[in-house]
Amino acid sequence: MRKSVWIVLFLIPLAVSISSAKEHPCLFISKQGAQEIRLNLNRLPLLKQSFMRVKTKIDNALHQPIEVPPPGEAGSYSHERHKENYREMRAAGLLYQITGQEKYARFVRSMLLKYAEMYPQLGPSPYAHNQAPGKIFHQMLNETVWLVNTAQAYDCIYDWLKPQDRRLFEKNIFRPMVRWFTERNAKEFNRIHNHGTWSVAAVGMLGLVIGDDDLVQMALYGTRKDGNGGFLKQLDELFSPDGYYMEGPYYIRYALRPFFLFAEALQRNKPQLHIYAYRDSILKKAYYAAIETTFPDGVFPPINDASRTMNVQAVGVVIANDMVYYRYGHPQDLLGVAKLQKRVILNDCGLALARAYGNGNKVHIPQWKSIEFRDGSDGKRGGLGILRTGSAAQQTMLLMKYGVHGKGHGHFDQLHFIFYNQGRSVIPDYGFARWINVEPKFGGRYLPENKTYAKQTVAHNTVVVDETSQNKALQKEADKVSGQRHFFDASDPNVQVMSARADHCYPGVRMQRTMFLINDPSLPYPFVVDLYRLVSSRKHTYDYVLHYLGQFVHVNWPYAAHDSLQSPLGRQYGYQHLWNEAEGSDNRPLRFTWLDGHRYYSFLTAAQNGATVFFTRIGAHDPHFNLRSEPALIFRVHKKDCLFASLIEPHGYFNEAEESSEDPYPSFRSVKVIGHNDRGSVIEIENKTGKHWLLMVSNQKADGHKKHELQFGGRKFSWTGNYKVITFNK
Repeated sequence: MRKSVWIVLFLIPLAVSISSAKEHPCLFISKQGAQEIRLNLNRLPLLKQSFMRVKTKIDNALHQPIEVPPPGEAGSYSHERHKENYREMRAAGLLYQITGQEKYARFVRSMLLKYAEMYPQLGPSPYAHNQAPGKIFHQMLNETVWLVNTAQAYDCIYDWLKPQDRRLFEKNIFRPMVRWFTERNAKEFNRIHNHGTWSVAAVGMLGLVIGDDDLVQMALYGTRKDGNGGFLKQLDELFSPDGYYMEGPYYIRYALRPFFLFAEALQRNKPQLHIYAYRDSILKKAYYAAIETTFPDGVFPPINDASRTMNVQAVGVVIANDMVYYRYGHPQDLLGVAKLQKRVILNDCGLALARAYGNGNKVHIPQWKSIEFRDGSDGKRGGLGILRTGSAAQQTMLLMKYGVHGKGHGHFDQLHFIFYNQGRSVIPDYGFARWINVEPKFGGRYLPENKTYAKQTVAHNTVVVDETSQNKALQKEADKVSGQRHFFDASDPNVQVMSARADHCYPGVRMQRTMFLINDPSLPYPFVVDLYRLVSSRKHTYDYVLHYLGQFVHVNWPYAAHDSLQSPLGRQYGYQHLWNEAEGSDNRPLRFTWLDGHRYYSFLTAAQNGATVFFTRIGAHDPHFNLRSEPALIFRVHKKDCLFASLIEPHGYFNEAEESSEDPYPSFRSVKVIGHNDRGSVIEIENKTGKHWLLMVSNQKADGHKKHELQFGGRKFSWTGNYKVITFNK
């Protein structure tokens, strides 16, 4: 063994020497596993369906000319062709192992020969745009993804290749590529981020294939092999003890691929590392933390930089689903996830799931329950709360974010919420400003408006102070702080509540948001109560922002519509992108109703002296029409201390085909703030039948057993615990 490896073993007890693989393939599939798949193809419908999906695609590729074009821009034809190349190589390698047909091995070899000719001629991509550059791709990230996939293809045909082929590919492609990652871009390789995860997985998997222990040690422990970087450090720092990923659900569905592919390769080559048990089975927790954030339709909520449509059919989620099923005792709920995915992976893990799945007739899609995830590697940096009620497609879901910022992909949106109802995000988050793989839209990269609008606080359903984004939209400042968990209680299915604070987003301003999801038997649908409290020693402008989808129906305040000439609502921090379409002022409670899908929704908020409402639409200062044109309501007050007490009510029914409209008017009549201070907040809600709801919330340190007594306006209020909801009729 090399001297350097002995040093690593001395310093890091977990370090394991990994010898050259005795048999190929050794990463994703084994010869025995391939044979088992071949024998069971016609017995297991889900396995056969998955196999034919791959085979049809690759059989078609075999009849097309192999293209390895010069590098191009992100989203360009060249970019997409190279992505398709690594997908086809990996799939062809698997097909060679499963079918034994050499045409698939020849396909992989032919493509690698073209890369072996091109790669030595390449320098840093000229299209990097301030990112760590690749050579084939505009950024190193894509190059590491290429190697993760290509290493698996190489592994599958390794024994079939002649020794001179292997020498050529390793000399002209793989070794230079690894040096590019670990020497020229060592900082990116050691970065605790999904980019770093892909990097270490790529180098580690290649090391396992070619039997290079040094590469595997770097992948596990960083370029210096001292534990300050590498795969284990990624597992330690990127996940909370609950498995929640600091960059959010959208990015974990992407990072699941390198995490699980490398873990599976390590498990197959060195099981004594016990990677699946590492950090109390953090990989299992990570997967469940990802899928349990999804909306009922399997779409990931757009937390931080994220698409609104990414769902559990993403390839990384399919890989993780099958590997978690196989490696962690066959949890039955994952069969239901597979029903949404409609496929399995082609290895032992997918085979095991397909066996249990059968024809799928007895498999049910899982119904996730209300849940809270802690954030931060120590679990002490806030979290993410999700309240759910109902079942199947009719499930209602309320989500609030109060965790870490999320580093480069984070948004300045502490205490923001999303409301999901009737199979859609009724009150959505904007997500990212990007058109992935659409080259004319800034090369498919993040658009400039991602920074100027999508990341800014006003783009989210939270409160903006003084028309300035949280932490002045400075990532380094936002990364230093986080939201703070107050309390979370979903024990009563009829009254669920979550509460959190964010006291470090604006100097001198303390913020607390408490959200209820109430399912009252006297009402047809559950409703939301939102208490957003702000406290400061001086007066500020507080903007309560509500983004909604659908058609404006009615507002009870008088307002002036700017229907001839419109101006942006502000000059910076995202306000410059909002057209001021209408505005009005009043001292009454504000009631606003809109229509979305087959249901009406009403927002009712308590009266505030001197309040102004703005109806806005995204699109100002957007000359290239990069942003979606969507409406929002902004409720503005000027105060020191403020409690926004609001209610969101689904009601009625609309069906244009049936020419039917029922209950277009809300059933709630008023929301009134009885009082609030540092000890607690009390509000009262009344509907048109005369039923009242009295809500009392502690603003002190959470304690489920503490007794509270408050007095506002001559009325006394008392309760035990963090909150109390009382219903009565007058």
